[in-house]
Amino acid sequence: MIRILALFTWVLFASIATAQEAETPSVADAWAADKTQVFDATSLDIDTLIWLARPVVVFADSPNDPRFREQMDLLLENVDDLAERDVIVLTDTDPSAQSPLRTRLRPRGFGLVIIGKDGEVELRKPNPWDVREITRSIDKMPLRQQEIDDLRFE
Repeated sequence: MIRILALFTWVLFASIATAQEAETPSVADAWAADKTQVFDATSLDIDTLIWLARPVVVFADSPNDPRFREQMDLLLENVDDLAERDVIVLTDTDPSAQSPLRTRLRPRGFGLVIIGKDGEVELRKPNPWDVREITRSIDKMPLRQQEIDDLRFE
C-alpha cells in the first residue's frame, strides 16, 4: 500500500511539473509574440534561438553601469528597427551568476555582442552602439541580404 501511495505521489508531482513547464512560454515564444521585449540572459539557452532570431547581448558588471544604461536607452529608442531584423535583446548584468551565455562569450565589464541567426558571434563592441550602427552591421550580413532579397520578390 505504501509503495502504491508513493508511486501515486510521484506520478502526481511529475504531472504537475510537466503541466507547469507546458504552461510556461519559452523565451522564443514570448519574443515571437512581442519582438520589442528585452530578456534576461542569465538562465537562457541561446541555442533555442538559432535560425529564429539575431541576439544582441548587452553585458555589464552591474545594471547601474553608465554604459549599460546608455546602451539600453539607445536600443529602446528604436526597438522597432531591431524587431524588423529579428533581433532579440538580451541582458546579463550579474557576473556572479556565471550564466551559460557569459561563460560562453566571456565578456569583461561592459560589452555589446551581436550574434547571427546561425548562432555565431558576428561583432563585439566595448562601447555602446546606437541602433543605426547595429542595423547597418546586421544589414551587411549574408543571411540578412538574402532576407532582403526574398522580401523584394514577394
